[in-house]
Amino acid sequence: MTSYEPHAGPSATDLQGRRILVVEDSPVVAEASDDMLRDMGCVVVGPAGNMAAALQLAHEEELDGAIVDINIRGGKAFPVLKILEDRGIPFLLSSGYADWSMPEEWQGKPRLAKPYTPNMLRETLLELLA
Repeated sequence: MTSYEPHAGPSATDLQGRRILVVEDSPVVAEASDDMLRDMGCVVVGPAGNMAAALQLAHEEELDGAIVDINIRGGKAFPVLKILEDRGIPFLLSSGYADWSMPEEWQGKPRLAKPYTPNMLRETLLELLA
């Protein structure tokens, strides 16, 4: 039997083994996100580059969290967000656009503006999954 000992604050090891869905239609950004997450010890689910793949993975996979690009191949990823929310899976909203206009239900969700650095991603994920 192991005992739980809380530690002073979150560390990168808190991300070790966490299953993170990446919904991103830009191959360059998807690859960079994949590399950053793997370097943090995460298990990357996806990346999903289109809505069909994103919906399937959001619905079927065991996930600890997700990074979801708002604009996927000309459409909005709101159906993916709904699945994640219904399943109780925390997610980050990601966008490279300055206009973050969102339906009211998603306005308070954590956001990560592209391009983001590994440190920005790590800190935001640690907060999200705390």
